[in-house]
Amino acid sequence: MTPTSSTVTVAEIRAAADLLSTVIAPTPMEYNRGLSERVGADVFLKCENLQRAGSFKIRGAYTRMSRLTAEEKARGVVAASAGNHAQGVALAGQMLGIDVKVYMPVRAPMPKVQATLAYGAEIVQVGQTLDESLVHARAWAEQTGAVLIHPFDHHDIVAGQGTCGLEILEQCPDVRTVVVGLGGGGLLAGIAIALRELKPDVRIIGVQAEQAAAYPASLAAGHPLAAERMSTMADGIAVGLPGAVTFPVVRDLVDSVETVSEGGMSRALLFLLERAKLVVEPAGASAVGWLLENADVEKVEGPVVAVLSGGNIDPLLLLRIIRHGMVAAGRYLQFAVRVPDTPGSLAGILADCAGVDANILEVEHIRTGPQINVDEVEIALRLETRGPEHCARVLDAMRAKGYTVIESA
Repeated sequence: MTPTSSTVTVAEIRAAADLLSTVIAPTPMEYNRGLSERVGADVFLKCENLQRAGSFKIRGAYTRMSRLTAEEKARGVVAASAGNHAQGVALAGQMLGIDVKVYMPVRAPMPKVQATLAYGAEIVQVGQTLDESLVHARAWAEQTGAVLIHPFDHHDIVAGQGTCGLEILEQCPDVRTVVVGLGGGGLLAGIAIALRELKPDVRIIGVQAEQAAAYPASLAAGHPLAAERMSTMADGIAVGLPGAVTFPVVRDLVDSVETVSEGGMSRALLFLLERAKLVVEPAGASAVGWLLENADVEKVEGPVVAVLSGGNIDPLLLLRIIRHGMVAAGRYLQFAVRVPDTPGSLAGILADCAGVDANILEVEHIRTGPQINVDEVEIALRLETRGPEHCARVLDAMRAKGYTVIESA
């Protein structure tokens, strides 16, 4: 592919890297054996989840805000964010002595809200999505003269995020494929600009949550289109409309934009916890989720770098996602059996589950229902298993014992 007409240049990305050199340190790049075996090529993880404030966002926020004039800094800044950009702007404001106001969706993760407050920002929670919060941020900027720090659609933001691309080349100079989570496109655009000029033959893949994917339809139409639906746990990439700055870069420089399912992100998050010992939020796990979902059907040339864009996750959401990921990975099994409502029936089921080495997590008795006779009880079970093959073995064993098995959807 040929370079885009974007005004962001590698020279400007290098200038941003110099600016950031006293603010942040390069994040680690870790080889992951388990993912490499799944993909069939060497895979490295670019750990932006270990960045200051927990994501790559400080790169663009500090670059943008440090270049404001003294008069602009005095007026303060305003931003809209689901969480990571909010923390990046608030941290940059703290370091630069700039007052920060952030509009966040009402359902923004509480740890992201609290962390943003801890950096000294004022927060107003309004709207259900980033796009709705952005409307209020723009209105405040127009009303007060505060400078809007857009989460992705600005020259300096893209230049700052592009410094991650420079680090990728320094840490993995022979990289052949780079996979990056995609929301508004600031990180992907910045990385793409750096890589296309410095290593033009590298394959660049953007990954969106399939339930919040505005880019595929926009690329097909040739211009930004709003997403038809926005329903994903990956709040960090839940952006309804590509930006005017980022869209042409993604269109011209990125080889393909793919999507990943909610289950794929859950499995990736669980995989990264278990196999890489890394805490990553759903948006940050999107690149790994796509690799795991496509390892059997698409040949990806290595070395591969998957960018883990952020690690700011609500512990309560983490618990739910771990359970969701365990179900998606076949590590939990849910089913019910219908048995006579007599003493000893439950004890027999528990013993039979133990006989196939399945650990029981939850048990529920159901005595009324259209298919349950008056002398019967339905016992719903949630089991911990070792994977899909073990699940099948448990169900086969239950049927062999004569139980009527009702599998959960």
